[in-house]
Amino acid sequence: MIFKDEKCNTFFQYLGLLVFGYTVIKTSLRLFNNIGTFFLGIGSVNLKKYGSWAVVTGCTDGIGKAYAEKLAKLGLNLVLISRTEEKLRNQANELKEKYSIETKIIAADFTEQSSIYSHIKQELNGLDIGVLVNNVGVSYSHPEFFDVFGQNEKTVSDMINCNITSVTKMSAIVLPGMVEKRKGVIINNASASGRIPCPLLTVYSASKAYVDFFSRALNQEYKTKGIIVQSLCPYFVSTKLSAMKKSFQAPSPNEYVSNALATIGSQSVTNGCLLHNLQGWLYEDVIPGSLFEKIQLNMMLGTRARALKKAKRLQEQQNQKKD
Repeated sequence: MIFKDEKCNTFFQYLGLLVFGYTVIKTSLRLFNNIGTFFLGIGSVNLKKYGSWAVVTGCTDGIGKAYAEKLAKLGLNLVLISRTEEKLRNQANELKEKYSIETKIIAADFTEQSSIYSHIKQELNGLDIGVLVNNVGVSYSHPEFFDVFGQNEKTVSDMINCNITSVTKMSAIVLPGMVEKRKGVIINNASASGRIPCPLLTVYSASKAYVDFFSRALNQEYKTKGIIVQSLCPYFVSTKLSAMKKSFQAPSPNEYVSNALATIGSQSVTNGCLLHNLQGWLYEDVIPGSLFEKIQLNMMLGTRARALKKAKRLQEQQNQKKD
């Protein structure tokens, strides 16, 4: 009966037009932002104006290594922080020779909860830090149900310390200096898994959701003080962490970071490159959440089954060698 009322019909017509108009405007703004960022250079910033030093955690492989390389190429001096001192020394010497920059290395295991940060703070004291890239992180060896994964208390603690504590405490160390000079850039690798709940990677996904919310809140707190805090949410990149080969869907770390650097001034929350931004729009805004969660669960179950099958086969081969 309600739809026979002319006033009600008029109301719902205008409501429909309003919703449609909002959707068109939102999609158009997102489209124009990506065109401006990736094709017109609207989001590019001169990172050297923020300070002479950049700090990169988890810098000896993958996305972190690519950030170190690209920042060195821009002429920024580098503080490289990772676990293995030998790898750090080799990387520092290579970048110093290639780009004629200053480097400093700090060997630190970010799975430690708090013991490393006083040393890091002391080593960073006095440096004109303009850029901090919080990249270090650990993930699952393979997708697993939480009742199994959660039994390994050290693995759970290591993941929380590495993925959450590191971002929080590194930001706390560097941010006061940026506030004092009213400029700085903090890039936090939050992963697309922090934007969409990922079953069978529960702790990893939740830890990256923390990084995403932490980054977005910090950006609101400090953007009026000249500081950019970016939540970087990549989908698949060809790294050891993802265990994926380079493909159209999974760019190399260098390709990915080249694009991600272009987003700093225009996208405070970004998937990092045009393809990943399109994926983010599709998975986060277009496909209904309940449907995508089912699709993702099936994907994770398939990956888990293959990983367990491979592990069983390797174990059988090892047992045969012993026999």
